[in-house]
Amino acid sequence: MNFIFLGPPGAGKGSLAVKVAQEYKIPHISTGDIFRAAIKNKTPLGIQVKAIIDSGSLVSDDITSALVKERLAEDDCKNGFILDGFPRTIAQANALDTFCPDATAVNFAIPEESVIRRLSTRRVCKKCGENYNIVSVPPKKEGICDKCGGELFQRDDDKPEAISHRMEVYREQTEPLIAFYREKGRLFDIDAEKPTAEVLKSFKMKFKI
Repeated sequence: MNFIFLGPPGAGKGSLAVKVAQEYKIPHISTGDIFRAAIKNKTPLGIQVKAIIDSGSLVSDDITSALVKERLAEDDCKNGFILDGFPRTIAQANALDTFCPDATAVNFAIPEESVIRRLSTRRVCKKCGENYNIVSVPPKKEGICDKCGGELFQRDDDKPEAISHRMEVYREQTEPLIAFYREKGRLFDIDAEKPTAEVLKSFKMKFKI
């Protein structure tokens, strides 16, 4: 089972991807992880990516797609995978179709006001990276991580002005992918406003192991 998780920032894609990866025994793959691994391993593409990032430029669609193609050829992807953060553009989606034409896109449908509320109330642990929400999933002790006792903080990109910018970028670059996959008959809409446990239940009902 090959999946592409689509949706705005704060829709819960990452949280569900972790759960699905565990239950379906398939890897959860993000472009950030791919970039870091390629750079660390000093692969030919990794060397190119490091030079691009060090120069302050954006990694091109061609190089990003080539890295994803390499990653999907690894043994742990034989039974499926979850792509989170790729494709981001129509060009990347077309490239993906050349080496993986059967992936199902899962659209995390959620109103924009819910996204803003979720992101603006999110807090992250400085030590272990655990996520909390001061409204829906608060820590037992205010400002302190339940898992490691680290300090919780609000990321700069979770502040109101940053959220607005992130939504603009999503609407311009990534939202068109929903129509792209819907036209191909490969899009499944999921109500991402529900708690993660309920979203997972809906997902499992649709895609049985």
